[in-house]
Amino acid sequence: MYRKYLKRLGDVALCLLALPVLLPLFLILSLAIRLDSKGPVIFVQKRVGKDKRHFTIYKFRTMKTDAPKEVPTHLIGDPAAYMTRLGSLLRKTSLDELPQLLNIFKGDMSLVGPRPALWNQFDLIAERDKYNANSVRPGLTGWAQINGRDTLEIPVKAKLDGEYVERMSYLFDLRCFFGTIVSIFKREGVVEGGTGALNNKEDKK
Repeated sequence: MYRKYLKRLGDVALCLLALPVLLPLFLILSLAIRLDSKGPVIFVQKRVGKDKRHFTIYKFRTMKTDAPKEVPTHLIGDPAAYMTRLGSLLRKTSLDELPQLLNIFKGDMSLVGPRPALWNQFDLIAERDKYNANSVRPGLTGWAQINGRDTLEIPVKAKLDGEYVERMSYLFDLRCFFGTIVSIFKREGVVEGGTGALNNKEDKK
């Protein structure tokens, strides 16, 4: 019942409550982004959704307009070089993810689930197939997000995503949600360049 109906109803209800409350913050951040650097306020990108269907994700822009658009951050040689002055703060606080409430309202995403892979992150998509983790809506946050986030290697991340699919329930979603709040305040697991950068360092040892 929860997986089929109540989870989606909860997502819609949350968006209806949160979007009007957060509107002033959206406006403030939009103005700050426009003043900080040239380019659009909202960054759009093709991501992988439920059953591997593609959708357009919305984020507050954190990088300069000349940054590679369809490349995972961990595959960019020096991601910090492309970051705007405000972008680093937005990422560390996860405020750049707030526009995804619109994705949740539309049904592209859920509040809790595996983070949506970029359409060309074939290694992550393939690993998630092993655990049936591509069969659910991706989330604004998830089990992997509170268990290492950017520091996780892809096989570990995919396994955690699979664990989420197996354990999905109202109480487990609450655990992920409140765990995310704690992680944001502690700024845990945020590494620019993420998994790829960590793996490259290990390979060089």
